[in-house]
Amino acid sequence: MIITRVPFRISFFGGGTDLPDYYRENGGAVLSTTIDKYLYITCRHMPPYWEYKHQLVYGSKNERINEIEQIDHPSIRETMRYLGIDYGLDLHYNTDIPARSGIGSSSSFTVGLLHALYGLNGHIVSKRKLAAEAIHIEQDLIGEAVGSQDQIAAAFGGLNHIVFKKDMSFEVQPMTISEKRYRMLNEHLVLVFTGFQRFAADIEKEKIKNISSNSKSLHHMAGFTDQAIEILSSDRDICEFGALLNDNWQIKKSLSDKVSNQAIDEIYNKGISGGAIGGKLLGAGGGGFLLFFVKPEKKEALLRELKGFLHVPFCFDKTGSQVIYYRGEEIEK
Repeated sequence: MIITRVPFRISFFGGGTDLPDYYRENGGAVLSTTIDKYLYITCRHMPPYWEYKHQLVYGSKNERINEIEQIDHPSIRETMRYLGIDYGLDLHYNTDIPARSGIGSSSSFTVGLLHALYGLNGHIVSKRKLAAEAIHIEQDLIGEAVGSQDQIAAAFGGLNHIVFKKDMSFEVQPMTISEKRYRMLNEHLVLVFTGFQRFAADIEKEKIKNISSNSKSLHHMAGFTDQAIEILSSDRDICEFGALLNDNWQIKKSLSDKVSNQAIDEIYNKGISGGAIGGKLLGAGGGGFLLFFVKPEKKEALLRELKGFLHVPFCFDKTGSQVIYYRGEEIEK
């Protein structure tokens, strides 16, 4: 049996420039961090006593099937097929945060599943390999309209500057800022659940369709990544980071009319009225979590303004995907 734990991520700047259709022509850059909210995947060899070969439990669904081709869950199906799993698999999935909420859960799942199945097969795998293969599975095998940042964030963990190159390779550059600056950034952030959940791929398809017409906006958003890194790496007022988040959000909304809506705009405006300097909707858009940047002494006022919406306290995570339990076992024939 093996259990993997994978963090969720917050993307600050550069979202959209991690879409292959964009960065193979222009390059791309993202600034993101992982947080101490996780998903857990438990896998073991399925005992041979039942009429089904595989049991896959996730959300409210329990798939009991005999052939990989029968699996409904696209990531489980394609990951098992990719790794050539020929034994019965018993899989259970648990999470701290619901899916489709903008924190990269689908990619974290693929990374965690790859990590678990490699471990169950007795292999140690690098973070880079986990990220690259998760990107391949989601974009090429499943055919999802997704970017490439979430898989990298989930595999590596930490506060990183992720650079996407025209040759489709990537670099992960950890932010080497002081621990004081690191804590200061964390202390200025508030995460609020809007209550709306959405399918990111539908929104990303719209963005991909509009890449040519949005190229100027995406170039601008890529530039925000460099500006944010300059702020964090200096002694400048960290509130400049919050103001930059607000500028970025205004441009992000222009990428597709599906990114925001009246309800989200009203919640965001309430946050600004409550003292937030800036913020953004996490993920592709359409719902999920809103991130606000606010001075610590104004957090209570902000949360009063947003009464009725779930506040989710968090700390940054530095670990990335991890095996947290392993017990070797023989496959029963």
